[in-house]
Amino acid sequence: MAYKKVDSYTVATTEKLSALYADIIASVGEDRNREGLAKTPERAAKAIQFLTQGYQQNAEEILKSALFKEDYNEMVVVKDIELYSMCEHHLLPFFGKAHVAYIPNGYVVGLSKIPRVIDVFARRMQVQERLTHEILHAIDSTLKPLGVAVVIEAAHMCMMMRGVQKQNSMTTTSAFTGDFKNIETRSEFLSLIVSKSR
Repeated sequence: MAYKKVDSYTVATTEKLSALYADIIASVGEDRNREGLAKTPERAAKAIQFLTQGYQQNAEEILKSALFKEDYNEMVVVKDIELYSMCEHHLLPFFGKAHVAYIPNGYVVGLSKIPRVIDVFARRMQVQERLTHEILHAIDSTLKPLGVAVVIEAAHMCMMMRGVQKQNSMTTTSAFTGDFKNIETRSEFLSLIVSKSR
């Protein structure tokens, strides 16, 4: 079955979430009926559905929809992929870049599918460490390549806006399988993602 991306909002879920957001607005001391906030509960309800749409998507189906037989066994790197997710601890965003590489073992995947797979897992309530491993596992188990590498660099609003309020800190996570466990292969990947191609 071909993969098809659909953004949709169910009426029942939107109404339920809108009521909850209206209560939140009132609970922090705002007038939920004033002009600027009148439609905010519905907008927020639709936004949270969009930001968590990954729960309704399947990374394996996305990858399988664009698998091609190819006799190529060198590293394929897709870097600087924008990433936006929601910290599951405070429901605040974290955002940054993902870098993904794999070494084909008979099959390559359409390049646009790798960012789509990242979105599947990023559009959920997450921690960066789990997100890194979920992306790695999806690519590894579906493509069955000779190796997969994933590095994520992200800034977390829960650290920037509240708590320790550190504005310039970045969090980096990484995960590797197969040939990327080899120091030379891993070093080649890391040198590629820091190099400037433009």
